[in-house]
Amino acid sequence: MRIVAALGGNALLQRGEKPDAAIQLTHVTQAVQALKPLAEHHELIITHGNGPQIGLLAVESADDPTLSLPYPLDVLGAQTQGMIGYWLVRELRAALPGRQIVSLLTDTLVRSDDPAFADPTKFIGGQYTSDQADDLTRTRGWTLRQDGKAWRRVVPSPQPCDILELPAITQLVDTGWIVVAAGGGGVPVTTNGHRGTEAVVDKDLTAALLAERLGADILLLLTDVPGIITDYGTPQARPLRHATPAQVRALHLPQGSMGPKADAACRFAEHRPGAIAAIGSLSDAALLLTGESGTQIRTGPTP
Repeated sequence: MRIVAALGGNALLQRGEKPDAAIQLTHVTQAVQALKPLAEHHELIITHGNGPQIGLLAVESADDPTLSLPYPLDVLGAQTQGMIGYWLVRELRAALPGRQIVSLLTDTLVRSDDPAFADPTKFIGGQYTSDQADDLTRTRGWTLRQDGKAWRRVVPSPQPCDILELPAITQLVDTGWIVVAAGGGGVPVTTNGHRGTEAVVDKDLTAALLAERLGADILLLLTDVPGIITDYGTPQARPLRHATPAQVRALHLPQGSMGPKADAACRFAEHRPGAIAAIGSLSDAALLLTGESGTQIRTGPTP
Protein backbone atom coordinates (compact mmCIF):
# COMPACT_ATOMS: atom_id res chain seq x y z
CA MET A 1 0.00 0.00 0.00
CA ARG A 2 0.98 3.64 -0.41
CA ILE A 3 0.93 5.42 2.95
CA VAL A 4 1.34 9.09 3.84
CA ALA A 5 2.24 9.47 7.52
CA ALA A 6 1.98 12.92 9.12
CA LEU A 7 3.92 13.27 12.36
CA GLY A 8 2.43 15.62 14.92
CA GLY A 9 4.41 18.03 17.04
CA ASN A 10 4.86 15.34 19.70
CA ALA A 11 7.14 13.51 17.27
CA LEU A 12 9.86 16.04 18.03
CA LEU A 13 8.91 18.10 21.05
CA GLN A 14 6.23 17.51 23.65
CA ARG A 15 4.41 20.33 25.38
CA GLY A 16 6.54 21.87 28.11
CA GLU A 17 9.84 20.32 26.98
CA LYS A 18 12.91 22.41 26.31
CA PRO A 19 13.63 22.73 22.57
CA ASP A 20 17.08 21.17 22.94
CA ALA A 21 18.47 19.25 19.97
CA ALA A 22 19.14 16.16 22.09
CA ILE A 23 15.52 15.99 23.26
CA GLN A 24 14.19 16.33 19.73
CA LEU A 25 16.60 13.71 18.39
CA THR A 26 15.36 11.25 21.01
CA HIS A 27 11.80 11.76 19.79
CA VAL A 28 12.87 11.43 16.15
CA THR A 29 14.46 8.06 16.94
CA GLN A 30 11.25 6.92 18.64
CA ALA A 31 9.18 8.11 15.67
CA VAL A 32 11.35 6.22 13.21
CA GLN A 33 11.03 3.01 15.22
CA ALA A 34 7.24 3.37 15.11
CA LEU A 35 7.32 3.93 11.33
CA LYS A 36 9.85 1.20 10.55
CA PRO A 37 7.26 -1.63 10.19
CA LEU A 38 5.35 0.48 7.67
CA ALA A 39 8.46 1.25 5.63
CA GLU A 40 9.44 -2.42 5.55
CA HIS A 41 6.19 -3.51 3.88
CA HIS A 42 4.68 -0.47 2.15
CA GLU A 43 5.47 2.65 0.15
CA LEU A 44 5.97 5.43 2.70
CA ILE A 45 5.88 9.21 2.47
CA ILE A 46 6.49 11.14 5.69
CA THR A 47 5.54 14.68 6.55
CA HIS A 48 5.84 16.49 9.87
CA GLY A 49 4.87 19.54 11.88
CA ASN A 50 7.19 22.42 12.71
CA GLY A 51 5.26 24.68 15.10
CA PRO A 52 7.72 24.60 18.03
CA GLN A 53 10.77 24.80 15.77
CA ILE A 54 9.64 27.68 13.58
CA GLY A 55 8.50 29.54 16.69
CA LEU A 56 11.95 29.12 18.24
CA LEU A 57 13.68 30.40 15.09
CA ALA A 58 11.28 33.34 14.89
CA VAL A 59 12.15 34.40 18.46
CA GLU A 60 15.88 34.03 17.79
CA SER A 61 15.58 36.07 14.60
CA ALA A 62 13.52 38.79 16.28
CA ASP A 63 16.07 39.02 19.12
CA ASP A 64 19.15 39.18 16.86
CA PRO A 65 20.53 42.76 17.08
CA THR A 66 22.58 42.29 13.90
CA LEU A 67 19.47 41.95 11.72
CA SER A 68 17.65 44.93 10.27
CA LEU A 69 14.48 42.84 10.11
CA PRO A 70 13.65 39.34 11.37
CA TYR A 71 13.74 36.53 8.81
CA PRO A 72 10.29 35.98 7.23
CA LEU A 73 8.24 32.92 8.09
CA ASP A 74 8.63 31.27 4.68
CA VAL A 75 12.43 31.30 5.08
CA LEU A 76 12.16 29.96 8.63
CA GLY A 77 9.81 27.25 7.36
CA ALA A 78 12.42 26.19 4.81
CA GLN A 79 15.03 26.08 7.57
CA THR A 80 12.87 23.79 9.72
CA GLN A 81 12.28 21.48 6.75
CA GLY A 82 16.03 21.12 6.32
CA MET A 83 16.72 20.49 10.01
CA ILE A 84 13.89 18.05 10.71
CA GLY A 85 14.25 16.33 7.34
CA TYR A 86 17.94 15.77 8.02
CA TRP A 87 17.20 14.21 11.41
CA LEU A 88 14.50 11.92 9.99
CA VAL A 89 16.59 10.78 7.04
CA ARG A 90 19.59 10.09 9.27
CA GLU A 91 17.58 7.93 11.67
CA LEU A 92 15.68 6.19 8.85
CA ARG A 93 18.96 5.20 7.19
CA ALA A 94 20.19 3.73 10.47
CA ALA A 95 16.95 1.78 10.96
CA LEU A 96 16.58 0.67 7.32
CA PRO A 97 20.06 0.02 5.91
CA GLY A 98 20.19 -0.24 2.15
CA ARG A 99 16.96 1.68 1.53
CA GLN A 100 16.83 4.82 -0.62
CA ILE A 101 15.67 7.71 1.56
CA VAL A 102 15.49 11.42 0.77
CA SER A 103 14.16 14.65 2.26
CA LEU A 104 12.78 17.11 -0.28
CA LEU A 105 12.36 20.85 0.30
CA THR A 106 8.73 21.42 -0.63
CA ASP A 107 6.73 24.52 -1.56
CA THR A 108 2.96 24.67 -1.02
CA LEU A 109 0.90 26.98 -3.20
CA VAL A 110 -1.59 29.22 -1.35
CA ARG A 111 -3.87 32.00 -2.54
CA SER A 112 -2.70 35.54 -1.81
CA ASP A 113 -6.33 36.53 -1.14
CA ASP A 114 -6.97 33.70 1.33
CA PRO A 115 -9.05 35.13 4.21
CA ALA A 116 -6.69 33.42 6.68
CA PHE A 117 -4.22 36.26 6.18
CA ALA A 118 -6.64 38.57 7.98
CA ASP A 119 -7.41 36.07 10.77
CA PRO A 120 -4.25 34.40 12.20
CA THR A 121 -5.06 31.07 13.90
CA LYS A 122 -1.96 28.84 13.65
CA PHE A 123 -0.11 28.48 16.96
CA ILE A 124 3.68 28.53 16.77
CA GLY A 125 6.45 28.75 19.34
CA GLY A 126 6.48 28.61 23.10
CA GLN A 127 4.11 29.57 25.87
CA TYR A 128 3.77 33.00 27.51
CA THR A 129 1.95 34.55 30.42
CA SER A 130 -0.75 37.15 29.82
CA ASP A 131 1.66 39.96 30.72
CA GLN A 132 4.33 38.60 28.38
CA ALA A 133 1.74 38.30 25.60
CA ASP A 134 0.76 41.95 26.06
CA ASP A 135 4.42 42.96 25.90
CA LEU A 136 5.06 40.97 22.72
CA THR A 137 1.99 42.45 21.08
CA ARG A 138 3.24 45.95 21.90
CA THR A 139 6.94 45.52 21.09
CA ARG A 140 6.87 43.08 18.15
CA GLY A 141 3.42 43.50 16.69
CA TRP A 142 2.68 39.78 17.13
CA THR A 143 -0.81 38.39 17.48
CA LEU A 144 -1.18 36.09 20.48
CA ARG A 145 -4.12 33.96 21.60
CA GLN A 146 -4.81 31.77 24.57
CA ASP A 147 -3.85 28.11 24.17
CA GLY A 148 -5.06 26.29 27.26
CA LYS A 149 -3.78 28.20 30.28
CA ALA A 150 -0.94 29.90 28.39
CA TRP A 151 -0.66 32.36 25.51
CA ARG A 152 1.07 31.63 22.20
CA ARG A 153 1.77 33.45 18.97
CA VAL A 154 -0.63 32.84 16.10
CA VAL A 155 0.13 33.39 12.41
CA PRO A 156 -1.92 33.10 9.20
CA SER A 157 -2.61 29.56 8.02
CA PRO A 158 -3.97 29.68 4.45
CA GLN A 159 -5.44 26.66 2.69
CA PRO A 160 -3.02 24.54 0.65
CA CYS A 161 -3.93 24.60 -3.05
CA ASP A 162 -1.10 22.65 -4.67
CA ILE A 163 2.29 21.09 -3.94
CA LEU A 164 4.86 22.34 -6.41
CA GLU A 165 7.29 19.42 -6.02
CA LEU A 166 4.55 16.80 -6.51
CA PRO A 167 6.02 15.45 -9.81
CA ALA A 168 9.41 14.87 -8.15
CA ILE A 169 7.80 13.24 -5.08
CA THR A 170 5.72 10.98 -7.32
CA GLN A 171 8.73 9.87 -9.35
CA LEU A 172 10.76 9.13 -6.24
CA VAL A 173 7.98 7.09 -4.60
CA ASP A 174 7.28 5.21 -7.83
CA THR A 175 10.93 4.13 -7.97
CA GLY A 176 11.10 2.86 -4.39
CA TRP A 177 12.33 5.84 -2.38
CA ILE A 178 11.10 6.67 1.12
CA VAL A 179 10.37 10.40 0.90
CA VAL A 180 10.21 13.05 3.62
CA ALA A 181 8.33 16.00 2.11
CA ALA A 182 5.99 18.93 2.79
CA GLY A 183 7.33 19.39 6.32
CA GLY A 184 5.55 22.06 8.32
CA GLY A 185 2.81 22.10 5.68
CA GLY A 186 5.34 23.12 3.06
CA VAL A 187 6.90 26.54 2.48
CA PRO A 188 3.92 28.80 1.64
CA VAL A 189 4.22 30.50 -1.74
CA THR A 190 1.54 32.64 -3.33
CA THR A 191 -0.04 32.59 -6.75
CA ASN A 192 1.35 36.00 -7.73
CA GLY A 193 4.81 35.03 -8.87
CA HIS A 194 5.24 32.07 -6.52
CA ARG A 195 6.77 34.28 -3.87
CA GLY A 196 7.13 33.19 -0.26
CA THR A 197 4.59 34.62 2.15
CA GLU A 198 4.31 35.27 5.88
CA ALA A 199 2.33 32.20 6.97
CA VAL A 200 2.49 28.60 8.20
CA VAL A 201 0.28 26.08 6.39
CA ASP A 202 -1.45 23.42 8.50
CA LYS A 203 0.62 20.28 8.05
CA ASP A 204 -2.37 17.92 8.31
CA LEU A 205 -4.25 19.70 5.51
CA THR A 206 -1.14 19.59 3.32
CA ALA A 207 -0.67 15.91 4.19
CA ALA A 208 -4.26 15.23 3.11
CA LEU A 209 -3.70 17.06 -0.19
CA LEU A 210 -0.39 15.23 -0.73
CA ALA A 211 -2.00 11.86 -0.02
CA GLU A 212 -4.86 12.61 -2.39
CA ARG A 213 -2.59 13.74 -5.24
CA LEU A 214 -0.26 10.74 -4.76
CA GLY A 215 -3.20 8.32 -4.85
CA ALA A 216 -2.38 7.03 -1.37
CA ASP A 217 -4.32 4.14 0.11
CA ILE A 218 -3.95 5.38 3.69
CA LEU A 219 -3.36 8.72 5.39
CA LEU A 220 -2.06 8.43 8.95
CA LEU A 221 -2.37 11.49 11.18
CA LEU A 222 -0.13 10.57 14.09
CA THR A 223 -0.34 12.39 17.40
CA ASP A 224 -0.07 11.84 21.16
CA VAL A 225 -3.68 10.74 21.74
CA PRO A 226 -5.24 7.35 20.90
CA GLY A 227 -7.78 8.76 18.44
CA ILE A 228 -11.09 10.62 18.45
CA ILE A 229 -12.93 10.35 21.76
CA THR A 230 -16.67 11.04 21.73
CA ASP A 231 -18.20 12.84 24.72
CA TYR A 232 -14.70 13.72 25.84
CA GLY A 233 -14.46 14.71 29.51
CA THR A 234 -17.74 13.03 30.49
CA PRO A 235 -18.56 9.61 31.99
CA GLN A 236 -19.88 8.62 28.53
CA ALA A 237 -16.48 9.16 26.85
CA ARG A 238 -15.47 6.36 24.51
CA PRO A 239 -13.07 5.88 21.61
CA LEU A 240 -14.47 6.18 18.11
CA ARG A 241 -12.99 3.32 16.09
CA HIS A 242 -14.73 3.67 12.72
CA ALA A 243 -16.73 6.51 11.17
CA THR A 244 -17.71 8.18 7.92
CA PRO A 245 -16.69 11.77 7.20
CA ALA A 246 -20.29 12.88 7.78
CA GLN A 247 -20.34 11.24 11.21
CA VAL A 248 -17.05 12.88 12.18
CA ARG A 249 -18.12 16.33 10.97
CA ALA A 250 -21.31 16.02 13.03
CA LEU A 251 -19.20 15.83 16.20
CA HIS A 252 -18.06 19.48 15.79
CA LEU A 253 -14.67 18.73 17.32
CA PRO A 254 -12.79 21.71 18.83
CA GLN A 255 -10.52 23.63 16.46
CA GLY A 256 -7.90 24.02 19.16
CA SER A 257 -7.21 20.30 19.35
CA MET A 258 -8.70 17.45 17.29
CA GLY A 259 -10.72 19.59 14.87
CA PRO A 260 -8.01 20.27 12.24
CA LYS A 261 -6.90 16.63 12.16
CA ALA A 262 -10.49 15.44 11.77
CA ASP A 263 -11.06 17.97 8.97
CA ALA A 264 -7.94 16.80 7.12
CA ALA A 265 -8.92 13.14 7.53
CA CYS A 266 -12.44 13.82 6.23
CA ARG A 267 -11.14 15.74 3.20
CA PHE A 268 -8.89 12.86 2.20
CA ALA A 269 -11.58 10.21 2.68
CA GLU A 270 -14.10 12.26 0.69
CA HIS A 271 -11.68 12.77 -2.21
CA ARG A 272 -10.39 9.18 -2.20
CA PRO A 273 -13.43 6.86 -1.95
CA GLY A 274 -12.32 3.49 -0.59
CA ALA A 275 -9.15 4.88 0.97
CA ILE A 276 -8.70 5.19 4.73
CA ALA A 277 -7.71 8.13 6.91
CA ALA A 278 -6.68 7.17 10.43
CA ILE A 279 -6.00 9.32 13.48
CA GLY A 280 -4.13 7.90 16.44
CA SER A 281 -1.04 7.56 18.53
CA LEU A 282 2.35 7.54 16.85
CA SER A 283 3.39 4.54 18.95
CA ASP A 284 0.47 2.57 17.46
CA ALA A 285 1.17 3.51 13.84
CA ALA A 286 1.15 -0.10 12.58
CA LEU A 287 -2.10 -0.90 14.44
CA LEU A 288 -3.89 2.01 12.79
CA LEU A 289 -3.74 0.17 9.46
CA THR A 290 -5.89 -2.69 10.78
CA GLY A 291 -8.23 -0.60 12.91
CA GLU A 292 -6.98 -2.21 16.11
CA SER A 293 -6.14 1.24 17.40
CA GLY A 294 -7.07 4.82 16.63
CA THR A 295 -9.96 6.12 14.54
CA GLN A 296 -10.45 5.04 10.92
CA ILE A 297 -12.45 7.36 8.65
CA ARG A 298 -13.71 6.29 5.23
CA THR A 299 -16.67 6.78 2.95
CA GLY A 300 -19.35 4.11 2.68
CA PRO A 301 -20.34 1.53 5.30
CA THR A 302 -18.11 1.24 8.39
CA PRO A 303 -17.33 -2.04 10.19
